[in-house]
Amino acid sequence: MGQIEWAMWANEQALASGLILITGGIVATAGQFTQWYLGTYSIAAGVLICLLEYPRGKRSKGSTMERCGQKYMTRVVKLFGPLTRNYYIRAFLHLGLSVPAGFLLATILGTACLVIASGIYLLAAIRGEQWTPIEPKPRERPQVGGTIKQPPSNPPPRPPAEARKKPGEEAAAAAGVPTGGPQENPVPVTDEVV
Repeated sequence: MGQIEWAMWANEQALASGLILITGGIVATAGQFTQWYLGTYSIAAGVLICLLEYPRGKRSKGSTMERCGQKYMTRVVKLFGPLTRNYYIRAFLHLGLSVPAGFLLATILGTACLVIASGIYLLAAIRGEQWTPIEPKPRERPQVGGTIKQPPSNPPPRPPAEARKKPGEEAAAAAGVPTGGPQENPVPVTDEVV
């Protein structure tokens, strides 16, 4: 049985929690809650989390489906080097970002999701996983000799492929052996109506 790659689960959980934090922050800010400034903090923290978590990491085995437009954000995340590659740092960053949002009812769900994502990232870090970018594979150029097919033997216009004779049929026709065309019946057939 294969190993579970916990970082993939943490990535999905953290991205969802970032979106939930943004939504809760918008509700708290637009509704002018008593601590609405924590709503604006949640919006900013949610945007930061979404930008950090949008690029998926490469799986250690198998293939990884890249998110739409991920290659642009991957370059930005790669610039920060070990700060974004190390899952211990991500776990404690998410845990720290979740604390202020936990004091507001509209953002408590995003906070709970972010704490769960932080725990999963901590588990991934303990198991030795780290973020590696999905690099585009170099395209293999086709071999020149392998793509050239046999040129046509008869000039155009050519009959359709079904109507053309195969080389074996031509030899059989020359030898007088009947081919797939109409054949003569050796038994005489009479049409008697009773």
